[in-house]
Amino acid sequence: MPTYRLSEAADLLGVSIDTVRRWADQRRFSPVTTEQGRAAIDGEDLARLAREQAHLPDAGGGSGNASARNRMRGIVTSVTKDTVMAQVEMCCGPYRVVSLLSAEAVDDLGLAPGSVATAVVKATNVVVEVD
Repeated sequence: MPTYRLSEAADLLGVSIDTVRRWADQRRFSPVTTEQGRAAIDGEDLARLAREQAHLPDAGGGSGNASARNRMRGIVTSVTKDTVMAQVEMCCGPYRVVSLLSAEAVDDLGLAPGSVATAVVKATNVVVEVD
């Protein structure tokens, strides 16, 4: 499972680094230490926090003056797959995004809970990309 620096986690969750540190102090997750000695968060813990954050009633946000083509970097929180199709759920800051794509595409992209991806939204289609 990948780990993420606290600053990356803050960016993915749409909160400040201070908020992530406060959550660590409140034991909402157990920080891990990277080989470089920096505090980090496990991908599964980050996915759980993303799900919690996305369901807060006062999460705010909104489309504002966004164009029809929106790119939202986030963390995969759930993948449900059968032999042909898959459902990928992501949290991108305070937004929950769900995309239906082929099971083959999910495998090719290596999508799993805790992985980072980008949701590209145009009209009713959501395209999922990885860095």
